[in-house]
Amino acid sequence: MAIEALVRVEAGGYSNLVLPGLLRASGLDSRDRALVTDLVYGTLRQQGQADYLLAAASHRPLPELDPPVRAALRLGAYQLISGTAPHAAVSATVGALNGWSIPATVRRAAPYANAVLRRVAEAGPAWPWPAGDDPDAVAVRTSHPRWIVDLLRRDFGDEAEAVLAAANEIPAVTLRPNPLRTTPEALAAELTGVPMTAPGETTRVQVEPGGLVPSAMLVRGVGDLARLPAVAEGRATPQDQASQAVAAAVGARRGECILDMAAAPGGKATAMAEAMGDDGLVVASDLRAGRAGRVRDAARRLGLTSVQVLIADGHHLPLRALGPGDSDGGDSLGAGLPGPGSFDRVLLDAPCSGLGVLRRRPEARWRLDPADVDRLAALQRELLTAAVAQARPGGLVVYCVCTLSREETLDIDDWAATAFPALAPAPAPGPPWRPHGRGALLLPSDAGTDGMFLLLLQRPAG
Repeated sequence: MAIEALVRVEAGGYSNLVLPGLLRASGLDSRDRALVTDLVYGTLRQQGQADYLLAAASHRPLPELDPPVRAALRLGAYQLISGTAPHAAVSATVGALNGWSIPATVRRAAPYANAVLRRVAEAGPAWPWPAGDDPDAVAVRTSHPRWIVDLLRRDFGDEAEAVLAAANEIPAVTLRPNPLRTTPEALAAELTGVPMTAPGETTRVQVEPGGLVPSAMLVRGVGDLARLPAVAEGRATPQDQASQAVAAAVGARRGECILDMAAAPGGKATAMAEAMGDDGLVVASDLRAGRAGRVRDAARRLGLTSVQVLIADGHHLPLRALGPGDSDGGDSLGAGLPGPGSFDRVLLDAPCSGLGVLRRRPEARWRLDPADVDRLAALQRELLTAAVAQARPGGLVVYCVCTLSREETLDIDDWAATAFPALAPAPAPGPPWRPHGRGALLLPSDAGTDGMFLLLLQRPAG
């Protein structure tokens, strides 16, 4: 199953969508589901290290191999790197590859994979990682492309390696209580009071409060979050503390009209609706109907009526409201919704390179291209221009990105100061956020959360 997931991800799938789908259809118990999860995410995070060892052990370049063979070699190398006994790592991986049904060439590659993984095993466990401060050596040791190492060193100097190391940590599972349906105390009692059991299992959920957002809950032992009653029944939402902090910084109040310009999958839009007591309006837009549908589903699960979902291009808001059961198109924008320039608060969680969430989206580091940073920064400037136009006089514009590059943070702030001189910076959150231009930056290594940049700009009242 892990090999199949890795093949699908390499073909363009997203691990956070591919893997849950496979697990839900698998019938595996919680221990095996946890093993598959570790194998997939661990292999994606440590792919750079695995490829380094495999290149030395194989006479065939990895790109020339069939995808299942390449995935199996990386998976086997990851197990060896992470301390699995060599005989178990090699035999289990080769056995899985030998059982792959199609194509037949994959089965014939099992002896080759066995030989390569045995040579990798002989090289460790004191693995021959390149030493020194050379960026190529750091790239191998931290399992990142060289250009990301260069970019983070440019922007953060000696702190870069801590940021790179944080990208290889397993992210905490964090829940946001829905204040309309529960309290943090009641949710904690619910989670810890009922063992998450299946035949032959006795796992109990462990809960601790968040360090960045006091109401957040870090949980262990929950298994499939979608099947957790508190989540399925709308008493909680899985959301990293950094995203919860951004939603809180928007400062939603009862009766206000708020626009979330790139809302999918809906975590911040629903958090703002909860913060205003579901009394007001949150217009949550997204360009694609399928993604907009995820926002609508999230609002329904939480019992929120104040969230109005739109299918809309952020460059040209508003366009269409998402109609009931709509997946490909939408209805006309209903009467009574705010027009341009009339929102109390506008949140732009802009498309970005995602360098702050590589621990959560490990495959992204291997898909990103250096040119993506400049391309996305140009898009961010366009969308921020549109966001400013949507805010009323005296309204607040909030720009955030889950990335760390200077081009998408400081440079955007500098550009905004010139493009919108009348907008004044509003106070940014304090430590562990650090001042970053007129905004604030949260490094993954500072708080054990996703990385995030936040900039709050106030339109003049007159």
